[in-house]
Amino acid sequence: MNYMSMFQWQQEYSVGYPQIDEQHKRLFELADELHAAMLAGKGKEILGKILGSLVAYTKAHFATEERLMQAHQYPDYAVHKAAHDGLTSQVIKFQKDFERGRAAMSVDLLQFLKEWLTHHIGETDRKIASFLKARAA
Repeated sequence: MNYMSMFQWQQEYSVGYPQIDEQHKRLFELADELHAAMLAGKGKEILGKILGSLVAYTKAHFATEERLMQAHQYPDYAVHKAAHDGLTSQVIKFQKDFERGRAAMSVDLLQFLKEWLTHHIGETDRKIASFLKARAA
């Protein structure tokens, strides 16, 4: 399929901490898969499956970040964890609504995911990565 992806990984998104960067790239790939399936008019079952993968991977990624923050006594841990929890509950609510037929997969959802990913990576996760790199030095 030839389309312009909303979720193209760019080097500027790199936070410079390999484990976190790899997981962020995977989040972009899953979001892109969801976007492509939506554009291709895939059915609810396929969209639901991809959304499920994205939700599961997001939770696993957040758990990794939270373990790193705790292991290195990251000072803003509580704030960052609250941001993770907020996003997780929003996405799970959407997932439930989607499964019950109360919400459609839309460009609005994808836009929300894109803004969240780029903002969270660009600002919040970059601070964690800088902190972790400084601790390792």
